[in-house]
Amino acid sequence: MKDQKKELAAAIAGALENFEEDKVAQLIETPPDSAMGDYAFPCFKLAAVYHKAPQKIAEELAEKLRGNGAFADVKNVNAYVNFFMNRADVGGSVIGDVIAEGDDYGKSDVGGGRPVIVEFSSPNIAKPFHIGHIRSTVIGASLAKIYKALGYDVIRINHLGDYGTQFGKMIVAYRKWGNEEDVKREPIKTLLGYYVKFHEEAEKDPSLDDEARATFTKLENGEKEEVEIWQWFREESLKEFSRVYDMLGIEFDSYAGESFYSDKMPRVEKMLEDKGLLQESEGAQIVDLSDYDMPPALIKKKDGSTLYITRDITAAIYRKETYDFYRNIYVVASQQNLHFKQLFKIIELMGYDWANQCIHVPFGMVSLEDGTMSTRKGKVVFLIDVLNKSVEKTREIIAEKNVPEELLDKTAHDVGIGAVIFQELSNNRIKDYTFSWDKVLNFDGETGPYVQYTHARCSSVLRKAGREADELLAGNITPDMSKLTGDVVYELIKAMGRFPDVVLEAGEKYEPSIITRHITDIAELFNKFYHDEHILVEDRDERLAKLAVTAATKQTIKNGLALLGIAAPDRM
Repeated sequence: MKDQKKELAAAIAGALENFEEDKVAQLIETPPDSAMGDYAFPCFKLAAVYHKAPQKIAEELAEKLRGNGAFADVKNVNAYVNFFMNRADVGGSVIGDVIAEGDDYGKSDVGGGRPVIVEFSSPNIAKPFHIGHIRSTVIGASLAKIYKALGYDVIRINHLGDYGTQFGKMIVAYRKWGNEEDVKREPIKTLLGYYVKFHEEAEKDPSLDDEARATFTKLENGEKEEVEIWQWFREESLKEFSRVYDMLGIEFDSYAGESFYSDKMPRVEKMLEDKGLLQESEGAQIVDLSDYDMPPALIKKKDGSTLYITRDITAAIYRKETYDFYRNIYVVASQQNLHFKQLFKIIELMGYDWANQCIHVPFGMVSLEDGTMSTRKGKVVFLIDVLNKSVEKTREIIAEKNVPEELLDKTAHDVGIGAVIFQELSNNRIKDYTFSWDKVLNFDGETGPYVQYTHARCSSVLRKAGREADELLAGNITPDMSKLTGDVVYELIKAMGRFPDVVLEAGEKYEPSIITRHITDIAELFNKFYHDEHILVEDRDERLAKLAVTAATKQTIKNGLALLGIAAPDRM
């Protein structure tokens, strides 16, 4: 695709004296209203260079560039020069590239194959995979897809919460109140019941907490019976988690959780000691971070058991040594901001210059309409229930819309799951939000089903066009884009042209919602174009140009949905 901004910068620089092209490019703006032009160049900073009023410079510059064939018009307004690009050239360039590149449109090689780790989802073994986990899961999965599209070698890690004192609690609860048959029949809900009961009983008998800590210490020391029960809990939990991941279409390259690093921690503890970072405090081992306005990081409890941060330091070092990552991204809730500040600072104090390659991508919390979720109290909404209910609701809706019977189940799955994912990725990730069944299952407005339906609408138009659409997609016909002069279709074309930059921006800002909002805008523009203008008109050249726009819209939406982890149905 032509880099219009670069070409514009070259044209402006060619009309100026002693002003470099890269400096010009930095000053070029996109007007807030397209009626003001496609691009604008402010001349304020040129006043000191040419010793003239900005308005005068703008007037002279506009006069020099008016004859340039790349521009349909050049106007100066006060100290600005506004540029209206040649719409047919823009349309031909954008549409041609989208159709030619197909599923690769929006991808680039900026990553150069450098390794990027994305750690996401990371539920706790033997606990519910609830609605609160969806944020890390779908944000992380989308970031992994975005970074892969940008040319990075992506390693997707599910850092399972499969270690810690809570497993001492679970084992104690199982021994006191559990049985094997119940766990096998319904593992997660049964284990949650044990966990809830433990906390209820511990309030009456605090000695249970001491018993749980002692049991976890046995697990850390490799005691056979504790390890066997823990391993069983882990396997049963992973079976349940896999059902959710299969529904969401998410895969991982590694399930190395906290337990994976248990035999690697002694080396790291010795490194901390050798660096003079470990201090004793009330029998425990800490790293004092008061010089950095942070509370101390607890590395080892007085009973000898380790903590999250000990395992995370070990994991970071292992990942660098194993993958030599360019970036090590943690998609974890904003509640853990302090934890990651401490973690990255300790890695830096250990002398590792790659500490700044470790990045925490925080996100806001999910609460229920009647208050905050609590695993200890058993107050959760299971994610598998949300997904199943969304698919069921979708099936009821689309069954009335003449979807072929053989496509009904798959379409209901794709749209139902897409609705949940899209809703999660539609807002800035840092915002807190309240989970609402009504909102998740509302398919009106700026939703996943709306965008998917637009893709299906494009598919329908292309099916009706038959051979002409096939010829266009095969590259055998070059449409005459000068046949399309309307403002709406031009805005649609420009929006598709910005898609590669949107993907890059989403990666740089770790923000999938940038893509979500952009493809929603594209869908809205296409639907306005579809309603305002008949596409399959009698005039062949106009019809081919409109079909080309339709094909490009379909492809761009499909590519955007794919980066979010959402399917693009051809029929709805």
